[in-house]
Amino acid sequence: MIPPADLAAMDAALAPLWPRLDGARLFVTGGTGFIGRWMLEALARAPIAVEAVLLSRDPARFAAQAPHLARRFHLIAGDIARFTPPPGPFTHVIHGAADASAALNAHDPLCMFTTIVDGTRRMLDCARGWQAGRIMFMSSGAVYGAQPPDVPHVPETWPGAPDPRDPQSAYGEGKRAAEMLCAIYGRQFGLDVVTTRIFALLGPLLSLDIHFAAGNFIRDAMAGRTIRVESAGTAVRSYLYAADLAVWMWTALIAGRAGAAYNVGSEEAVSIADLARLTARVLGAPEVEILGRPDPGWNPGRYVPSTALIRRELGVRPTVALDEAIRRTAFSHGFSHG
Repeated sequence: MIPPADLAAMDAALAPLWPRLDGARLFVTGGTGFIGRWMLEALARAPIAVEAVLLSRDPARFAAQAPHLARRFHLIAGDIARFTPPPGPFTHVIHGAADASAALNAHDPLCMFTTIVDGTRRMLDCARGWQAGRIMFMSSGAVYGAQPPDVPHVPETWPGAPDPRDPQSAYGEGKRAAEMLCAIYGRQFGLDVVTTRIFALLGPLLSLDIHFAAGNFIRDAMAGRTIRVESAGTAVRSYLYAADLAVWMWTALIAGRAGAAYNVGSEEAVSIADLARLTARVLGAPEVEILGRPDPGWNPGRYVPSTALIRRELGVRPTVALDEAIRRTAFSHGFSHG
């Protein structure tokens, strides 16, 4: 499902860093989701001795979807709120378990918030017990709240925040609270935590049927249907390609500065309406229809990061443009023309 060119690109980009992970033992939550799966695909090819234990709510399902990864790594059953921690020590902990479902955020914001916060505290306590040398927390660009239209690329120093009076902010506020826990555990207990604030993504393995507009547009174009934008399409997003994402995430874990938070995303901004038109052009959809209804999402405005910090400190860069990301995502789902 992942193009061989992407696997080769990840191999080449991470080759100088893998020796620093030789002999490591990792505990990973969220490893069976979109981000985690891409990271594991890269790790499975690393020419080093490394062990990883993955927490999964459904190990059998993951083994059916990715048997080569299930054979390579050890899976234990459970979710972040209810699992028996395996015996340590672990040298590294990667914590990415969180349900980013728009439906959950809308209908059960309390579950969303408490899962993120309580789950993060539990993992930090485990990391202390395991004497982990490095923890990576997968946060989100949602921690910045509404991005003003006159701020083209939001930096890590942006002082904005989600509206704490709005339950739709449960995901963003949960990630903010979890980041605070990471900072507290870093200062009070000496844990070495690096945080990645992840923005919108695109690439093979992305489900085309969840709430992400980019995936929905690709799905409709592949089916030869009109691409419909329910809103006015004025919201602005950017999309980092998954192979670049995996390289950036492993680089942050291995070489990131202790205590740092890095934006992970693309600076190539596009309105939702223009994204629909680009998808139609790349994949040959018949037309685009803009319905102009009110945007029900948590962020009807701009959501585009500055990546100057991670590019400067860690030397990473995006390598796949948006049109090519759309094309590769579609081809990975069986699209064969356009």
